[in-house]
Order: sequence, then structure tokens, then C-alpha cells
Amino acid sequence: MSGDGAAELAVGVASDRVVAELREAILDGRLPPGSRLRQEELAALLGTSRVPVREALRTLAAEGLVETEANRGAWVPWRSPAEVDLLYRMRERLEPLALEVSLPNLSPADLDRLGELQERIRTWPGVEAFLRLDRELHLAVYAGCTTEPLAGTVLRLWNATQHYRRLYMTLSGPRRHWVVNAEHDLLLDALRRRDPVDAGRLLEGHIRRTRCELARHPEVFDRGVPGG
Repeated sequence: MSGDGAAELAVGVASDRVVAELREAILDGRLPPGSRLRQEELAALLGTSRVPVREALRTLAAEGLVETEANRGAWVPWRSPAEVDLLYRMRERLEPLALEVSLPNLSPADLDRLGELQERIRTWPGVEAFLRLDRELHLAVYAGCTTEPLAGTVLRLWNATQHYRRLYMTLSGPRRHWVVNAEHDLLLDALRRRDPVDAGRLLEGHIRRTRCELARHPEVFDRGVPGG
């Protein structure tokens, strides 16, 4: 391998590591909306040069986790109530379609795995554990949908609404967890019956409930200008 090739490989490996670490920090709330992502600071913190950080921020922007702008840098976006409402409406339309495309490609073992995830969710493991398990369950439902741009759009919408799912679960907590369990059980039953119409309707209502609950709590959106 030439010296240039080795250098490019090293940058790629470093960039993949930075992407993984920043993605996890954004999704688990350690880098909340409004957080500035300065290349120099991140490079020092993660023990790398600015080049892998710059590449990582481009990747995360494509995933919907980061916004960038010339002369302003990068930040984790804070979204307005209207933006969040629209993102959830998009999810209500697109995720049932992703489910419909995915379902024929899900094996019995895949469906068993969904059941196992729901059993772990059932006992209310706490907000952060719930968010990880719930994300894993829903994205596993769509795992059989590999068609772009649908698959990528669904993932970006999930990333863009992650913080607001955390707010919703913090608001509702274990008090309303029985509703999540009931809806998940009905959804999994429809999937096992291989009924995409029934499953899609249940999924749309499941997503809509979160959107409506967030709309009833405008105080969770009180914040300064995103990226400011």
C-alpha cells in the first residue's frame, strides 16, 4: 500500500471511530440539541486530528443528527414545535410503508427477536434503557426494507426525533408505560399474522400518540436559537 493509501485508510478508521462516539453521545443525550460541535475541541477530546472529525461531522449531518453551515460550524439541532410535528407526521406516513416493504423479508427468527426485545421493554427498564430497546425494536421491524431512499429517510427521521422521544418518555414515564406495551403487543401480533395493513394502522397510531402528547407540552420546546 502506498503512503497516501495508508494515510487515507488511517483517516477513514479514525473517522469511523469519531462517528460512532459522537452518534452515541447525541442519541443518549450527552450532546443535547443546541450543543456546538467545534472541530478543534472534538479533535483534542477524542485524540485525533481535525480531518477525521470533519469527515465524521459530514456523515452525521447526512444521518440527520448534526447540522452544518459555512462560517457557523456544526451543532446538534434544536427543533421548533412545528418542525417536530412535521417530522412525526412524516414518520406516521413513511414507517407503515417501510413496514410493508420489510415484512415479507422478516424471518420467524426475526419475529422471535422482536418478541424478546418487547419482553425486555415490558418491565419498564428506565428511560434510557427503554429508548435503546425501543429504537432497536422499531428499526428491527424495518430491517427488511433496504430500498433507498425509504430506508435512509426512516433512519434520519428517527435520529431527528430521538431527543423528543426522550422528552416524551420523561413526561409519561412508567405511568403510561402500559400503553406502550399494549401497542407493541398488538403490533407484534399483526406482524406474526403477516398482516401489513393492520400492522401499519397500529404503527401509525403508535407514532401519532407521541406527537399529540408532545403538542400538549409546549414547555419542552422552550430554548434559544438552535446552534446559537
